Amino acid sequence: MAETSKENSATDGEIGILQRRRIEAAIIAPIYAGMVREIGEARAQAILDAAISQAAIDAGRMFAERTEGGTDLNTFQDLQALWTKDDALEIEVLRASDEHFDYNVRRCRYAETYREMGLGHIGHLLSCNRDGVFCQGYDPRITLQRTQTLMEGAEHCDFRYSFDATSGGEAKP
Repeated sequence: MAETSKENSATDGEIGILQRRRIEAAIIAPIYAGMVREIGEARAQAILDAAISQAAIDAGRMFAERTEGGTDLNTFQDLQALWTKDDALEIEVLRASDEHFDYNVRRCRYAETYREMGLGHIGHLLSCNRDGVFCQGYDPRITLQRTQTLMEGAEHCDFRYSFDATSGGEAKP
């Protein structure tokens, strides 16, 4: 995606998401390990998934509140610079319009980071599962369809965002 001044203003002074996820994972790892010992892996993963999903929705709301003029798929696309900052993702944009934002991720340093940290088995909970629910907080008119991820061993992640202005959701102020 070509860098624009609008994208730059959306990310000025922001720490990249990859750095945030590394810091979060370092904090979460010992807590998760303790939960696994106490309540088992399945229950620990369910709790982690619910907590991180809620955090993603809350983050989406926070970004929406900071978006001047309201939210839509174009303002959502402007945020992509945060997720790709520090070469975190190598993406191939297939379509970027008012109604669709389709791209493939060819390299994911999030997945690489979690594997390096020994957390590959929960990397989908720490990152991938956030992608769809972030939209709920940012603008409920945006939805994600994805059938595969690098984290799960696929050759690429297939992100297919769509925007439905008639879906009943409202632009966030």
